[in-house]
Amino acid sequence: MTTIAVVGPGGVGGFVAAALARSGHEVRVVARERTVEVINAGGLWVRSVALHDDFIARPRAVSELSEPTDALLVATKASGLPGAVERVQTTPGLVVPLLNGIEHMAALRARFGAGPVVAGVIRIESDRPAPAEVVQTSPGARIDVAGEDGRILALAGALRVAGLEVRTGATESQVLWTKLARLAPLALTTSASDRPLGFIREDPRWRSALEGAVNETVAVAVAEGATLAPEQPLGELESAHRELGSSMQRDIAAGREPELDAIGGAVLRAAARHELPCPTVRWLVERVAQRAGINAPVS
Repeated sequence: MTTIAVVGPGGVGGFVAAALARSGHEVRVVARERTVEVINAGGLWVRSVALHDDFIARPRAVSELSEPTDALLVATKASGLPGAVERVQTTPGLVVPLLNGIEHMAALRARFGAGPVVAGVIRIESDRPAPAEVVQTSPGARIDVAGEDGRILALAGALRVAGLEVRTGATESQVLWTKLARLAPLALTTSASDRPLGFIREDPRWRSALEGAVNETVAVAVAEGATLAPEQPLGELESAHRELGSSMQRDIAAGREPELDAIGGAVLRAAARHELPCPTVRWLVERVAQRAGINAPVS
């Protein structure tokens, strides 16, 4: 049996940990002490559209991970990553981040070494309205992992048994940038306008911003080694449901600091490395920063 630890039991990590635990896998959740107490006392309560069920799962929660583990899924926000990984006092056989952006890969390799760390992304709509409570609202939940060795296939098998769709085998650049080319335009336009995707698609001004952000981000992705065309993320955004928003938009509404640096800032810094202009992304980043009351990311 694959032993799996999950750092960060928020909307994403809590959902994945609960799904794995419900399917019979040995799961450890690594979290702050108060969250550990809540999970160990009452379990993780999940309401899931993708799994067609409401359920309570009871993974073991710990404030520090010292036991050996086959795989570690890192599901914090970018700002919480440094403190979260310090709670891991062992070197897992495999480390798969499920964070937004691209720049966390270097931080994880500095902490765990290059060997265990492989790129991963998740496509899901999931939120944590309260500690140990997860509301998952997208019709599916999909994880993409770069590479296809035995460790990755074992983790993929466990995740599939838990009810998640898993894709393996692509390159690191392909995995990370395919998601970011969709996420950055969605997050930036919905957060800058504070409107859902349906409005963005139908309003001429905001649609132009959406298309511009996609075109610019795809150009950066290609320069970074991904094989991608604008039609791919645009097609996904066209087919997504009208009320789709973003976690960045929800964070601003709740008064939390958004992941603007990890998403928009990462695109602008990568663009600068390749001397690519990104005027639309830059305008959106500055507008989101103004709405959130924070400084715009340094590019």
